[in-house]
Amino acid sequence: MGAVQDLIGRSNRLGADKRNTNFAGGNTSAKGTETDPVTGEPVELLWVKGSGGDLGTLTESGLAVLRLDRMRAMAGTYPGVDAEDAMVERFDYCLHGRGGAAPSIDTAMHGLVDANHVDHLHPDSGIAFATAADGPALTKECFGDTVVWVDWRRPGFQLGLDIAAIKAANPQAIGCILGGHGITAWGATSEACEANSLAIIRGCEAFIAERGKADPFGKRIAEPLDDRARAKRAAALAPVIRGLASRDKRQVGHFTDDAVVLDFLASERMPELAALGTSCPDHFLRTKVRPMVLDLPPTAPLEDAVARLEALHAAYREDYAAYYERYATAASPAMRGADPAIVLVPGVGMFSFGPDKKTARVAGEFYINAVNVMRGAEAISAYAPIDESEKFRIEYWDLEEAKLQRLPKPKPLAGRIALVTGAAGGIGKATAERLAAEGACVVIADLDLGKAQAAAAEIGGADTAIGIACNVTDEAAVASAIDAAALAFGGVDLVVNNAGLSLSKPLLETTAADWDLQHDVMAKGSFLVSREAARLMVAQRMGGDIVYIASKNSVFAGPNNIAYSATKADQAHQVRLLAAELGGHGIRVNGVNPDGVVRGSGIFAGGWGAERAAVYGVEEARLGEYYAGRTLLKREVLPSSVADAVYALVGPDLGLTTGVHIPVDSGNPQGFLR
Repeated sequence: MGAVQDLIGRSNRLGADKRNTNFAGGNTSAKGTETDPVTGEPVELLWVKGSGGDLGTLTESGLAVLRLDRMRAMAGTYPGVDAEDAMVERFDYCLHGRGGAAPSIDTAMHGLVDANHVDHLHPDSGIAFATAADGPALTKECFGDTVVWVDWRRPGFQLGLDIAAIKAANPQAIGCILGGHGITAWGATSEACEANSLAIIRGCEAFIAERGKADPFGKRIAEPLDDRARAKRAAALAPVIRGLASRDKRQVGHFTDDAVVLDFLASERMPELAALGTSCPDHFLRTKVRPMVLDLPPTAPLEDAVARLEALHAAYREDYAAYYERYATAASPAMRGADPAIVLVPGVGMFSFGPDKKTARVAGEFYINAVNVMRGAEAISAYAPIDESEKFRIEYWDLEEAKLQRLPKPKPLAGRIALVTGAAGGIGKATAERLAAEGACVVIADLDLGKAQAAAAEIGGADTAIGIACNVTDEAAVASAIDAAALAFGGVDLVVNNAGLSLSKPLLETTAADWDLQHDVMAKGSFLVSREAARLMVAQRMGGDIVYIASKNSVFAGPNNIAYSATKADQAHQVRLLAAELGGHGIRVNGVNPDGVVRGSGIFAGGWGAERAAVYGVEEARLGEYYAGRTLLKREVLPSSVADAVYALVGPDLGLTTGVHIPVDSGNPQGFLR
């Protein structure tokens, strides 16, 4: 298994440096001999990165393993380019053993080339050569006869035959540049193959650096806004753009103002180059054939920018539909959606979109790859991507459609973005965990930034959850929290007003400060969060959900908690008021009335538990048991119980429910709604 370990090590090293290949792009392989467990005889095998894997994180389970004799025998029965799809299906009949990844379309290239090790990569510098108008001449000038040019051909069995023939005819060559696509290198050992790949990549980089023009994008015609103004403008535009990009299917957004992006957007040639679209199949499959570009300065009034974006979006959809109609045949898959995946806003940055945060982020990374490719190609020649008709043949390729159909079914809250206040612990954290488990991206807002970030890290990486500091009593802090959600994920679809605290005192001992503190956090705080979230949701035009974590005490007059119960009643009526006001925008507002949530509760741990235990004359350690004993079901209510109710309200089953409160109290008659 030495060949496999060498292959994985090489793959991880190459994939760790994004100068070498983009995320999930390219593939690597190794050939070797093992004993066939059936015959006991030696058998030649090919280990190759499977479909959809990433080189930087490749493990043995991500390899497809094929018998070389059977795979190479396919050349004798290959009927021609019209049967490319059928050839991929035949790879399944060449597999050796159980498990492993599905063979990719590039498997033929690796199996047919007569070399023990083969790399196929998508480096920006290599694709710059591959998309240069005079790429063949530049390749010869840079590499002589050690790297051979291959004209564009859609990936498949014929491309594998072509490269195998080139390798056989050019024994001095270490690899080739694939027109419009990337590079392929080979070697007798894993070390030699890796060295050859890097020699091509670094050779292209050095040539561009030494021979390229200093200003391939032309002069700068506009400077970006300063950091603060740029973030503010991006946060204001993000929900509008996300709403437009989600007309066909709900999308999650990603924003970047990377220096590469801002430099491109500031250049005079950006509009014409952006219109040419991307070239490498990995690029345009993620970014669509071209981006949508806002053609207004960043200082234009916001309402003018919104109106222009809407007009540009309508035109983009028409253009994309026309592109589909130009090239679609009766056998083509149905159009998947006409919304842009990349939106460029000069002076501000780039918004990218996908069904989840990772896909959206990677789409943006791919467009940065494309910008680097354009810069390199324009520096040494002129950027000339593959024809639009070829892009369509890949975008709507049956094999790509089959890959999409193999994706797991989306989770119920996939594509939705949730903001939960007071979410570093207790009910808030349990709710955030449940929403994330059901597919949502989650913003954990809490007074304590460190705890919020720790809770987010427990839930998942930044593609799933982020933690932010937010004092819900502070108007500016609440607005900043909504902006943070917009910049992180594109907007907000779901808000859970959970932040709260409680002081248990009789009326005569309750101070004005006690009253103000509880009303500021829960009544005023919920109002501020709901107002700012609703403002964003209206701009998105995608509807939404607002859920209040109220209390049984919102309807029950219990002893010694006048301030707490009054503010919970305030929250309960906010639910009804906002449901009536926001329904026309498709925004549903509902509440959950918990009772007796002792275990895991921050409120109870902060002194409320001791105070309530004293009121009821029980030991604090047995307070949860006491609460459960007075219920109809005799079961203790947990933070996860409340989280389950929140999910029930915002999930797929209660889409026509608004203005209601769900008791989560194990059946406490004192909390019956009446």
